[in-house]
Amino acid sequence: MRKTHKDAAESLSGYPKEIVSLINDKKYFGRMNDPVSSSYLKGPCGDTMEFYLVIDKGKITRIKYYTEGCNATRACATMAAKLAEGKAIKEALSISAGEVIARLKGLPEDHLHCSILSVSTLYRAIADYLLKA
Repeated sequence: MRKTHKDAAESLSGYPKEIVSLINDKKYFGRMNDPVSSSYLKGPCGDTMEFYLVIDKGKITRIKYYTEGCNATRACATMAAKLAEGKAIKEALSISAGEVIARLKGLPEDHLHCSILSVSTLYRAIADYLLKA
C-alpha cells in the first residue's frame, strides 16, 4: 500500500531543514471552496495533485494545492505555489520544474518527477482560467 502524508509513515530524516519546513508549511495546503480556476492531475507515480487559483486583474492573488502524495510532492507543490503567488499569469507560466528543483536543494533524485507534477498541475489551473476568460 502506498504511503501518504496522512499516514505520517514517511520519514523526513533524509530531507534538509528547508524542505522539511516547506512540507510542514500549511499556508498553501488545502482545498478552496470558490476558486476562479482549478485543476487535477495524477502523476505516473500514482500521486494526485490539485491546484486552486483566485485570479484578479490577471494576477494570482490566492493559491492552494491539495495532495495525498509523498513528502517530495508536497514540497514541490508548496514551492510552485510560493513562486506563483502574486505573479501575473504570464510570469506564472514561466515557472519551470527546473526552477522548483533548483530552489529545493536536497530533493532526492528519485523524486525529481514531483516537480513536473506540481508545475503541470499549476499550468493546467492557469489554462482552466484562460479558457474561461
